[in-house]
Amino acid sequence: MPPALPEAEAVEQVRRQVDRLCWTGILLGLAFTMTNVQQFAANGAAAWSLPWLAAWLLDPMVSLVLLAILRAEQVTARYGIRTGGWVRAAKWFTLAATYVMNTWEAYADRSADLVVLHSVPPLVVFVAAEAVTDLRDKLSAAVRTAITNAAVTCPVTSPEADTERTPDPAGDRTRDTKRRTSFDEYLNRAREAWSPDATVTPAWIREVTGCSRGLSSRLASALSAEVTQP
Repeated sequence: MPPALPEAEAVEQVRRQVDRLCWTGILLGLAFTMTNVQQFAANGAAAWSLPWLAAWLLDPMVSLVLLAILRAEQVTARYGIRTGGWVRAAKWFTLAATYVMNTWEAYADRSADLVVLHSVPPLVVFVAAEAVTDLRDKLSAAVRTAITNAAVTCPVTSPEADTERTPDPAGDRTRDTKRRTSFDEYLNRAREAWSPDATVTPAWIREVTGCSRGLSSRLASALSAEVTQP
């Protein structure tokens, strides 16, 4: 295996770990704020009364909109597409609304300890929301760079086809099989299997096309160049 390919797969593993950890932190932060937002919305209503039950809907309503916007930004940022002003305004509004509802009582009580306690989770969500898209984009770019470097420094010897060698029944020598799958055929298979959520790596190429390890680096480089074009 060319030396850059293990690096690409290692970066891809890190990218997935970072993505999962950031999203886990965001979800935990939003879950932490839910109780405070419910108390803010219930405004002292009796437990299990209709106002008390309805108050539980406020935080999920805001959080689901925020999560939808963050997920959409991950995909658009990957293709270099800028979202409109309304999208960014909606993200900032939902973040600000979560912060205000979570800390309102703490500020009203003039309790510095409670202000800090209830400020940390929404601020972590805010910072992570801004960072997760950029981190994912940069790590995906690092994967593509490693793939490109591998294709340049270690090109395959047969760029047009992936061949196999099988025993020759007429003798002890081996011969090339007649069945040959072209580079374009493998690339078409990869195009059909690709989706915006997929990260193009040699390992992914081998999984969806069945090509050899040597050819997978060139296929990954070619497909990456196609899907990252603006």
